[in-house]
Amino acid sequence: INIPAIRVNENTSIYFDGKEIPKKEETRLWKFYKPKGSLTSNYDPKGRDLIFDFLPKEMPRVITIGRLDYNTEGLILLTNDGEFARKLEMPSSGFVRKYRVRVHGKIEKKKLEYLSNGIVINSIKYKPINVVFERQNKSNAWISMKLKEGKNREIRNIMEFFGWEVSRLIRLEFGRFKLASLKEKNLIELKYSSFSDLL
Repeated sequence: INIPAIRVNENTSIYFDGKEIPKKEETRLWKFYKPKGSLTSNYDPKGRDLIFDFLPKEMPRVITIGRLDYNTEGLILLTNDGEFARKLEMPSSGFVRKYRVRVHGKIEKKKLEYLSNGIVINSIKYKPINVVFERQNKSNAWISMKLKEGKNREIRNIMEFFGWEVSRLIRLEFGRFKLASLKEKNLIELKYSSFSDLL
């Protein structure tokens, strides 16, 4: 019986039509401070800034792990490995996202307490969110929020529901990865002996 399957490993050279198929690139990972007023997509018909415009020319082709909307700034992870990106994005990874949020107006702490049990807004159910009130200034306030889901515009939708307009939104953490002292538009490659340990 002829069996078409052939066992190969990472050292095997495979050719198709006389040309060697490139071996999979080694997984690489970077953290980047996304500036406000930029997109995490590869193209914008309106010609707005893309985060890829700020990356060094010698960077390999990379994709973002998750997204941040146009007016959100802070930590975004970049990788050259699509499969690795999908695994980190999945809810099963259990990665917590931490944000600092500045809103216009006076904070009513009682409203923030509702979020510890989750909340439903316009038929969308948001899971429990850990919220810490930081400080109240004359016209605005700062709070920090930790959430696992990160649904589209989740923080902005919740704040608007409470009657507070978000004037600044910064992602500080994505799982074990932290913005730390990284400055706007700066990029750092993260080195690990085994990326599978991050999953």
